Amino acid sequence: MAKAFDVLVIGSGPAGYVAAIRCAQLGLSTACVEKSPFLGGTCLNVGCIPSKTLLHSTEMYYKNKYDAKKFGVNCTGLSVDFPAMLSYKTQVVKTFQQGIEGLFQKNKITKYIGSASFLSSTSVEIDNGSEKTIVEARFVIIATGSEPISLPFLPFDQKRIISSTEALSLEKIPKKLVVIGAGAIGIELGSVYNRLGTEVVFIEFLDRICAFLDEPVSVELQKILEKQGMQFFLSSKVTKGEVINNGVQITALQKDDTEITFDADLALVAIGRKPYTQNLGLEKIGVLPNKQGRIEVDGQFRTGISNIFAIGDVIDGPMLAHKGSEEGVVVAELIAGQNPTLDYITIPNVVYSYPEVATVGLTEQEVKKLGIEYYAGTFPFMANSRAKCIGEEKGFVKIIGDKASDRILGMHIISAHASELIAVGVVAIKQKMTLTALAHTPMAHPTLAEAIKEAALAAQKRAIHR
Repeated sequence: MAKAFDVLVIGSGPAGYVAAIRCAQLGLSTACVEKSPFLGGTCLNVGCIPSKTLLHSTEMYYKNKYDAKKFGVNCTGLSVDFPAMLSYKTQVVKTFQQGIEGLFQKNKITKYIGSASFLSSTSVEIDNGSEKTIVEARFVIIATGSEPISLPFLPFDQKRIISSTEALSLEKIPKKLVVIGAGAIGIELGSVYNRLGTEVVFIEFLDRICAFLDEPVSVELQKILEKQGMQFFLSSKVTKGEVINNGVQITALQKDDTEITFDADLALVAIGRKPYTQNLGLEKIGVLPNKQGRIEVDGQFRTGISNIFAIGDVIDGPMLAHKGSEEGVVVAELIAGQNPTLDYITIPNVVYSYPEVATVGLTEQEVKKLGIEYYAGTFPFMANSRAKCIGEEKGFVKIIGDKASDRILGMHIISAHASELIAVGVVAIKQKMTLTALAHTPMAHPTLAEAIKEAALAAQKRAIHR
């Protein structure tokens, strides 16, 4: 006999497990199925959490090696214990795996491990390899996430041609790494190994790195990363790759048709991710992904079938963990009969490089394209007293505001701790704050946050410290 629930969530990543918890909080009997042995999805197991742990570990090493001396700290004999770094990363991941398990138990969510496939719009078969279970649900939420994209002529072999998954668990530090793609994932993982002494070369098809960023921020980030030793070949298309001897050889064609060849220990392909929707039996219920592989939904995350929803990486929009989590909450509340909303303009995006880059709202290029008359103000951290105290003078804050309404349209930060500072911008845009209001908001002194206030003042041409 099939087991029945109000809601079945397929996938336990940040979109899925948050949706499941919120459904349970709202009194809905809830089950969640996950195809891998561990809850948490890509973000927890082979994405956000392990990568940020390694980024922090290597940043500690890098800053102590190159910056500590000017603060009077002698780090003679400093060395890297790479296996210990990986061990700590694994420990962090396991802690949060157990944390999600505990949250499921606390909220009385039934967990299934296995592959899910639709039998009908209200019936799903779960296969764990040894037995099959049929689950009935009034509502189903598809939150199966995404997976790395490979190049057609350069498939992943998990040894020399690797994805972000393998890059988080290498057996040893490579001497040379070619990174194909200079987006957020490539920049972050390239940064990890650059700090550990690896020669890192990026090949990027577009004419600038992290092209989703405000253009001056993207340009500034590249300059800083180049000073750290990373090399960038932009407007370059990878045309060939092969494993040779104990390494790889990658060939690319530049904009002027010049062919360039790179030899390295490893090639990290970081050209993006694609929705994971295969083997779900979607064809049985008439929910077919579009040409981009995404499941199309309406303004309330419903697929073509009213009781089946889709959220996270499988639908349109940036593939961000926190975006998926917000969608999970909204869908749960919709199912419970509430009327929640989600304004995507308030979803921040972060590159965890050193310094970090964080952005929310519209870029200056987007504002121009929309034909909006605007103010733009910047303030450099070299003029910020706290930044000077802690030796973090690189970068700036940029704020864009609407001339007609004075409302803040976008905030872009490149600095130490930008991922934390951007919360000010998120709240400002969420609350429809004006430049004038932000410019009049007291900030503690000395803090990095003062640069945000100064950028707002600069947009109105009345900065105090510049």
